[in-house]
Amino acid sequence: MNTAGTKALAAGGAAVVVLIAGCGQGVAKDAGAGAKAKGSHSYKLQHTDIHYGGDKTRFESQVKLADGRRVAMHYLDKKGLYVQDYSPKARGWSKPKNVYRTKTDVCQGITLKARAGTVAAIADWARYCYDGEPPQESLAAVATGRLTTWDRHLTKSFDGWIKAEITKNGKQVTFKRYAHRLKWTKGEGFGPKH
Repeated sequence: MNTAGTKALAAGGAAVVVLIAGCGQGVAKDAGAGAKAKGSHSYKLQHTDIHYGGDKTRFESQVKLADGRRVAMHYLDKKGLYVQDYSPKARGWSKPKNVYRTKTDVCQGITLKARAGTVAAIADWARYCYDGEPPQESLAAVATGRLTTWDRHLTKSFDGWIKAEITKNGKQVTFKRYAHRLKWTKGEGFGPKH
């Protein structure tokens, strides 16, 4: 048997295998390149991971805007408050984004209100809240436009905001708790608490 010929044939066969394998990888890459890239609203709606303190749906909230968009917020245990917005055009949710980061225990539910393209949110955290302690961290937040940026105001050692009122034109939000007031104005943000 011709040893040199056998080696040459084996080397040639190996080269063909390498070429075929290389072509297979190239085809796979080319097929993937034409695939639709993930858009900014290609995610599923996320939910809270908190399973204590009764019904877990109280640790998430959702509101619908007049144009069909939606905003959903949920607490994550020891991580804080997260938000997603829904695009009716893309028929999907945005990637979850942290609005406020804290390791404090959640205290109450999340309040969301929308009017004239403005969304207002109230969220609270406290240790021992289930034993009747007031919130240690009370967040008022507002988003407008594309709903990707949230103006935030944190009040510490406060019983928490009860409601948010949005003006008809959506240019002002007033957070209320009995005589206490906190105003947000479009273009100026949050003013002092009264």
